[in-house]
Amino acid sequence: MEVEIVISIAILVFSVVIHEISHGYAAYLLGDPTAKYAGRLTFNPVKHLDVWGSVVIPFLLILSNAGVVFGWAKPVPYNPYNLRNQKWGPAMVGIAGPASNMLLVIIAGLSMHYLNGSGSIWFDFFGIMARINILLLIFNMLPIPPLDGSKLLFTILPISEQTKATLEQYGFVILLAFVFLFHHAISSLVNTGWLFFLELVAG
Repeated sequence: MEVEIVISIAILVFSVVIHEISHGYAAYLLGDPTAKYAGRLTFNPVKHLDVWGSVVIPFLLILSNAGVVFGWAKPVPYNPYNLRNQKWGPAMVGIAGPASNMLLVIIAGLSMHYLNGSGSIWFDFFGIMARINILLLIFNMLPIPPLDGSKLLFTILPISEQTKATLEQYGFVILLAFVFLFHHAISSLVNTGWLFFLELVAG
């Protein structure tokens, strides 16, 4: 069990690093080099880890037997005013992170399909990888700042800049409350995504 926890946290750290790098590269391709100049387009996890999101929250969820373990890295800095597309650019940068998680889910699913059985350590490894990235995909699409879903929400809905600033100011507090009040609902949603994944991708 301890080995599985260590592997899960290692995969979680790897996945959130890929997630944040994807934000940075998306912003760079859309005209904003801020993340590049900040040295955040790197696979070095030390550059990306957040004390709360990468260590404290996952550890507390493990201790509380919440049934779900997730986290996040430090947001990659970017300047939305540098983006060539001012309307959809922020949403595209935001979606890049969950898209990377979806890609990792697909890679894990194809690997599991190729291995074709549960008798392999690698089969179990890719299973953990898929489940964690399904969770990150669903979690990050929640429309709560600073999560990526809020970027899409702000693009689609006519929300004033003052309201956005207020939501972003208190977003972290709202997010923490949401996580600990509704972690069972999140777990249920992830389980649904996991079953759909097994049916659709792994076979």
